[in-house]
Amino acid sequence: MYRVLSIAMLGISLAACASPAPTASAGQRGTGAPAAPAAAVQPAADGKAPADAVDPAVIQALNRMGGYLATLKRFSVDIDLDGERVLADGQKLQHSAAATIDAQRPNKMRVRMESARGQRQLIYDGKTVTLYQPAQKTYASTAATQNLGELVMHLRQRFGVEVPLDDLFLWGTPAAPLDHITSAMNAGTDLIDGDLCDHYALRQGAVDWQIWIARGNRPVPRKLVITNRADEARPQSVTWLDWNVKPAFKDAVFRFTPPPGAREARLVPLKTQ
Repeated sequence: MYRVLSIAMLGISLAACASPAPTASAGQRGTGAPAAPAAAVQPAADGKAPADAVDPAVIQALNRMGGYLATLKRFSVDIDLDGERVLADGQKLQHSAAATIDAQRPNKMRVRMESARGQRQLIYDGKTVTLYQPAQKTYASTAATQNLGELVMHLRQRFGVEVPLDDLFLWGTPAAPLDHITSAMNAGTDLIDGDLCDHYALRQGAVDWQIWIARGNRPVPRKLVITNRADEARPQSVTWLDWNVKPAFKDAVFRFTPPPGAREARLVPLKTQ
């Protein structure tokens, strides 16, 4: 199944939390949370990517990263996002959001998402998944027994719920988002918060994306930049990831108890279901 890399979905899943933009006289052209400068190999004159545009070593590096992520039984990752949206006159506005993911394989997760405009939480204990909005004191739950990779796909396909950086749970599995990559290149090395990282640039559908993967025996993604080429303004997002592969959280973080006065809502399946 064709699917553009959904790492950019942190921006989309937190779009409702972004601060409102000032109104332009011509109105807004749209949002552009994803971002990544295009560093891919130039296409051939006929508009098609050259046959050797995808460097096999880049795909191997992504698979190595995925294999390592799949070995992490417990981890916590802090995510910081700066995303852009574009006004009708071409002016770009940048907004920030953050998230924290605590995960325990195969089937426990807690996600906290926050920006200046609001908060959301997703809690999964292996039997029930709950979406909670603290400010409104509303929550909605549904039964679920899938592993984390299956859960994020189920939430997206059935309810339209995007888990931030849900591809973290798909790398290292047959569902890893490697389809329709038309170019992939090694862009050198960079330091990300003191970690020496290999820098890769890829093109996939209408998205260009870059990823910085830590060198050594812990090849975790440290930074992502994604560019939306479907918009001529090329809005971008930059996502930073700070990992703790030996977290101290307790199982209690995966249990949800409605606070006093909280109101229960209902998760409504997409109309296509």
